[in-house]
Parts: sequence; structure tokens; C-alpha cells
Amino acid sequence: MKATVDQSLCIGCGLCVNDCPDVFEMQGDKAVAKASVPETAADSCKNAEQNCPVQAIKCE
Repeated sequence: MKATVDQSLCIGCGLCVNDCPDVFEMQGDKAVAKASVPETAADSCKNAEQNCPVQAIKCE
């Protein structure tokens, strides 16, 4: 599974970092995906995708 953050949509709310810190981190005022999603973080990555208020996250 791979996670991406659409930088043009991200508002920097940080919910994804709270939901899935193994995959997401803040860089400046935007979130970024650190690397491929480990198996153990798949569910929390999907939660981050669902909880993003601007649908900037994709976990595929």
C-alpha cells in the first residue's frame, strides 16, 4: 500500500498525523507521506484517508 497527500488540497490540519504517525508527518504547514505504508499501519492509514476534511489523502 502507498499513501499520497495532494499538496494542492492539504490544509495542514494534522489529523492524518494524529491518526497515522507511522506514515504521515508535517513539513511546514502541509502533511506529507513519509514512505510506503507498513502492513501494521494499513488500517490507521485508511482512517486518515477517511478523516481528511478535504480528501487530500489517498491510500492505495
